[in-house]
Amino acid sequence: MIYTITVNPAIDYVVQLPAMQLGSVNRLAHTAKLPGGKGINVSQILNDLEQPNVALGFVGGFTGAFVTDALKAKGLTCQFTKIADDTRINVKIHAEQETELNGAGPDITSAEVDAFYQELAHLTPDDVVVMSGSLTPSLPDSFYYDIIQKVKAAGANFVIDTTGEALKKTLPSQPLVVKPNNHELAAYYDTTFNSQADIIAAGQRMLGEGAQHVLISMAGDGGLLITPDHVYFSPAPKGHVINSVGAGDSMIGGFVGTFAKTHDAIESFRYGLACGSATAFSEDIATRAKIDEILPLIKIEDLTN
Repeated sequence: MIYTITVNPAIDYVVQLPAMQLGSVNRLAHTAKLPGGKGINVSQILNDLEQPNVALGFVGGFTGAFVTDALKAKGLTCQFTKIADDTRINVKIHAEQETELNGAGPDITSAEVDAFYQELAHLTPDDVVVMSGSLTPSLPDSFYYDIIQKVKAAGANFVIDTTGEALKKTLPSQPLVVKPNNHELAAYYDTTFNSQADIIAAGQRMLGEGAQHVLISMAGDGGLLITPDHVYFSPAPKGHVINSVGAGDSMIGGFVGTFAKTHDAIESFRYGLACGSATAFSEDIATRAKIDEILPLIKIEDLTN
């Protein structure tokens, strides 16, 4: 089983209007209320790939009920931990410019954290836990690290979508895959890249620090997969980018979902790229039809010397 964890989900209240006038009443041309969260995005891709998964996290109040009901309506299996405080609302304003007003998130008590940990009490070595997105202010910075210790004690694999110091702490625990983009990778090692060879060398360094696979996205310049024995490159497929939000989550979902079925890193890379691109070329998280449309466009080259 694959478990996705969205600690701080939200209702994304998306509003559209031709122009926004501050200090005045604005009439909205279009609105939408969507369940939001990085782990939730991963679960949606896993569902598209027909990979069994369970969405975990914290939800509370009428907003949390909306998130749960909307995801179940999409066919997701949810085992969220109920909390007393309300799930947050993020406001996404699409006018002359795009503006976001994101809530910090609810207060989560120690008793509620203990209840959440019970969802991880039956992990097996065949399971994968994917952790994505921000923590709520009430949780300690070590929250993800504490989960990783439980995952490793069960012999299971984990994936964490994070950067900087948080990533540095997790690498010795051998995440199944890490997915920095080239800019994040440069910032991580406090350097600049002058060539693809520089990027590959940094990815191999990250592999040496504990990651099992390193997946590097480079936007229009394609993607790299670095394994202990090989370096693979794929150019970006041609398409019109509509919405890059969720593309990275989709890439993780495609890689992890395929690897769980095949244990084939190259095929997992192929699906990861297809899912990420399919979401970038869509208004929302990609559908299976869009993924299948993009998949034949993914070409992979072995750069290993």
